[in-house]
Amino acid sequence: MISPEALPVESLSYTCDARTLGFDTTQSITPYEGVIGQPRAMDAIRFGMGIPHPGYNLFLLGRPGVGKETAVRHVLEEMGDATHELFDWCYVNNFQDQTRPRLLQFAQGEGGPFCEDMKNLVEDLRSAIPNTFQGESYQHSVQEIDEEYEKLEEDTLADLTQRSEQQGIRLIQRKGQFTFAPLKDGKTIEINEFQRLPEEERKRIEQTSDTLQAELESILTITIPQWRRERQDRIMQLNRQFTTRAVGHFINGLKQHYRNYDAVIAYLDAVEQDVVEHVAVFRAAAENGLEGDDEKDFDGAFQRYQVNLFIDNSKTEQAPVVYEDKPSFQALFGRIEHEAQYGTLITNFTLLKPGALHRANGGYLLLDAHKLLTQPFAWEGLKRVLYSREVKMESLGQTLSLISTVSLEPEPIPVNLKIVLMGDRMLYYMLAEFDPEFSELFKVEADFDETIDRSPENLQLLGQVVAMLVRKLSLKHLTARAVAAVIERSARLAAEDEKFSSRMCTIEDLLVEAHYWASQRATDLIDAEDIERAIKAQISRQDRVRDRLYENIQKGIVSIATGGAVVGQVNGLSVLEVGQFAFGVPVRITASTRLGEGEVVDIEREVEMGGPIHSKGIFILSAFLGARYASRQPLSLSASLTFEQSYSEVEGDSASLAELCALLSSLAEMPINQGMALTGSVDQLGNVQAIGAVNEKIEGFFAVCRQAGLTGGQAVAIPATNTGHLMLSAEVRAAVRDGQFAVYPVKHVDEAMALLTGLPVGEADEKGIYPEDSVNGRVQAKLLELAQLRQAFSGEGKPAGPVAE
Repeated sequence: MISPEALPVESLSYTCDARTLGFDTTQSITPYEGVIGQPRAMDAIRFGMGIPHPGYNLFLLGRPGVGKETAVRHVLEEMGDATHELFDWCYVNNFQDQTRPRLLQFAQGEGGPFCEDMKNLVEDLRSAIPNTFQGESYQHSVQEIDEEYEKLEEDTLADLTQRSEQQGIRLIQRKGQFTFAPLKDGKTIEINEFQRLPEEERKRIEQTSDTLQAELESILTITIPQWRRERQDRIMQLNRQFTTRAVGHFINGLKQHYRNYDAVIAYLDAVEQDVVEHVAVFRAAAENGLEGDDEKDFDGAFQRYQVNLFIDNSKTEQAPVVYEDKPSFQALFGRIEHEAQYGTLITNFTLLKPGALHRANGGYLLLDAHKLLTQPFAWEGLKRVLYSREVKMESLGQTLSLISTVSLEPEPIPVNLKIVLMGDRMLYYMLAEFDPEFSELFKVEADFDETIDRSPENLQLLGQVVAMLVRKLSLKHLTARAVAAVIERSARLAAEDEKFSSRMCTIEDLLVEAHYWASQRATDLIDAEDIERAIKAQISRQDRVRDRLYENIQKGIVSIATGGAVVGQVNGLSVLEVGQFAFGVPVRITASTRLGEGEVVDIEREVEMGGPIHSKGIFILSAFLGARYASRQPLSLSASLTFEQSYSEVEGDSASLAELCALLSSLAEMPINQGMALTGSVDQLGNVQAIGAVNEKIEGFFAVCRQAGLTGGQAVAIPATNTGHLMLSAEVRAAVRDGQFAVYPVKHVDEAMALLTGLPVGEADEKGIYPEDSVNGRVQAKLLELAQLRQAFSGEGKPAGPVAE
């Protein structure tokens, strides 16, 4: 097998030629505010927004910063007037039960005028009602009633006086007190004279006086109070008649204006009845001389006639698009506020405040799924809204019995809106798996890719997006070279062949920081050097851990060899992530082999430091050895593999190629060049498979080699399928250009062993025998020797396996 050739420097990175962009600076570019390279997601959003049936709400999948919210707003702009019908919503007092405010629905823009009409109505009534009761007609009517009952009282007392005098007794009234006195010759007599009257006469006068006294008491305690109540009732009826006449004039005008709203007509009838019943309040306000300023218009009793303009869409030209950053229960469903009054919390319909669901009614509500699910009761409440198609406002504290004050139960508001949830894929799959209602309510998923195709069209659009961000963030304009550097950075972030990153938030951060560095240079334009400086500064702020690890390698605390040759030892490549920063770190992998029963021991797995994927890779190595070298004999070895000086969990199979090479080196007793490192996973046939973070791994080993001193013999072997992912740093490319470093693509473990040992790997003949002086021949011979030893120890004689002649 021929050893692979090193990759040319041109293959180590994608380079964007600034001359092909077609502009000198972003100042001459037309900004693009849409979404690049997400046709699948955009089609899904258009479908979800366009279909009117219930349950077709959207879930936008993808990492933060890929433009999910921008995509929604872009689709809505495309849809134009294809919006839901909008309404104004008002809450008013329920005069029968003030704990259950009534809901009034108006056409768009009519809720505000109704609020003003009710305010004007109260103002008109505050002047009209007192004027009515001060008018001559009312005063004359009251006077007639008063005179009627006064005459009735006078006639009754006069009749009693006349009858008493006919019986020789006079009724005397002094200061509201009534007494009876006997008469003689038409004159009242004193007590002494009364005592001198005959006994029979005295008894007659006393009996008559008692009878008249009883009748007088009946008149004073029963008849006259009853007449006064009748008088009061007639005056109240008169008040109702005059109040109705005064109120009806204004109410009828409003009824005529809002004749198409049955609920409003019913409410105005209730207002009219309530004003009649509380007319004394209007009269008292006039008598006390209260001023009608804005703060006092609805104080006290007049507040009952106020209108709470809950949702006002008068100035809304398109369907509302609401993004709720903190989707708590109250933020979504509204809140019932309370006021402290005399040490007690009170509330009324004017203290009802709308939530995001109310504001987005008739449009679209955008929510972060993770934030929503972390808010107590918010998710369950949202599902109830989607099922019932109405928002019921309730006090969470009252529901949980956290407060004992009186609360409200306002009428629910019917809703017609689309809910758009945004979250990562894991969250979407978990909801679909564990919440059976989720799939019924969110039937449209829009899956945003983290990368976009590296096409000429997207290349131009990416430049236009940069121009848009410059204008949006008020940054310095970029030169074409700077835009090319941004595009190259986007390709590096994508870490895929022929792809750009779709995470515009990362590009935005890069532009902001480059603007800062350009300002430090006091230049008018951002150039490529500012982009590069911003990238280096980003790395510098996060690379403390990396530098400490590299320092430990340089000091020999962590043993990594970058030269010489060692049997059973190879440099693997791993990646560490610290926050948002990932970097490569070489790791020393060793293997030891001996007589055994075909067991390959993964030390990491045995001590529970290895993950399942890493353990899978070890089992694949064992299968490869048995299939290639021991198909006709028992695999009689015991091998152990480990990551030396590893003190954390090992996961992934990207080191399986390095582990297999270390194992083959130990079996063949052939030293491995320590100036090389390799990465890649292998299958049971020895084919090398692609891995992730290839750029970070190469740069990590290069950094360690540079610290130790570049010799020109150091290199990295990577899977050939990863060559399209290369976006290596300028330092690595310069070293490759100068012959100080190399990157080799390998397709099979044999190619890797040829690079590591510098010896022929060897190919099997028709009998499956490898040449003795080849790597494979030595491995085969070693395994045959171990099999013979095992059979010899077991007393079974010489095995019948293939033997090299």
